[in-house]
Amino acid sequence: MLIQQIAADVVVWAPAKVNLFLEVLAKRPDGYHDIATLMVAVSLYDTLVCKADDSGVVRLGCDLPNLSTGPDNLVTRAAALLQRHTGCRKGANLRLIKRIPLAAGLAGGSTDAAAALAGLNLLWQLGLTTAELATLAGDLGSDVPFFFAIPAAWCVGRGEQVTPLVLGRPLVFVLACPPAGLSTAAVYRDVRVPDRPESGLEIRRALTAGDVDEVGRRLHNRLQPPAERLYPAVAAVQARLAGLSAAGAMMSGSGSSLFALCNDRNEALRIAHTLRHGLEDGLRLHVYLVRSCA
Repeated sequence: MLIQQIAADVVVWAPAKVNLFLEVLAKRPDGYHDIATLMVAVSLYDTLVCKADDSGVVRLGCDLPNLSTGPDNLVTRAAALLQRHTGCRKGANLRLIKRIPLAAGLAGGSTDAAAALAGLNLLWQLGLTTAELATLAGDLGSDVPFFFAIPAAWCVGRGEQVTPLVLGRPLVFVLACPPAGLSTAAVYRDVRVPDRPESGLEIRRALTAGDVDEVGRRLHNRLQPPAERLYPAVAAVQARLAGLSAAGAMMSGSGSSLFALCNDRNEALRIAHTLRHGLEDGLRLHVYLVRSCA
């Protein structure tokens, strides 16, 4: 994430992520699943503006009227967790500007939570290290710790055990987001745990070597079949992407967004232009051309 102090305020730009690889390993006793996933942060950002408030109360506003800004929001939960952990009695007025689509498999809520931890740590002058913030992040959600290890990481457990990776070269993607989102819980309820899980070793090697074509060949997401059963538009978009000659195409996370991994910016521009004309059945997509974060 990008963070900047402007006068007395702190502004955080919170990136989305895509999953280049996602394997489901086992069902856990706590109801979650053990997974192994390769995530890359990309240049589609929400913005969180943090302003000091001497009242001790944390208030959240958002430009999306249908998004809850109460105690169930991950941003307000992150603020409350930080207050409990440090004993801080300061407050804040938070303004969230959403660009990452909701329920899209791009971790919009998780990245906003990470932004709140980082932004309030600076605003309130708490002095917590990145490692301490990442540990707290695991209490908020499986994807939240990743955003303290960008641009890329191999994540296991529920996804909260994070090992940073080096990108061999910058990556270019076109994101294709159908108009409706998907429930992560519903997708996981319908997933089938494989007898022989994919290891992900080859795609990690290709990523660190900068071999985009090999990364494209090794894309994998165990959650895509159940997502397609729940929302057939995912399969329609996958078929459209497969015919556009990118290095590879796959759904991100639990969907509903998909991405095309492109060899260069010109290829991405061509694919984005084609997708913006919609699918044959009239499905209109939100299309974004993005790069891996530095």
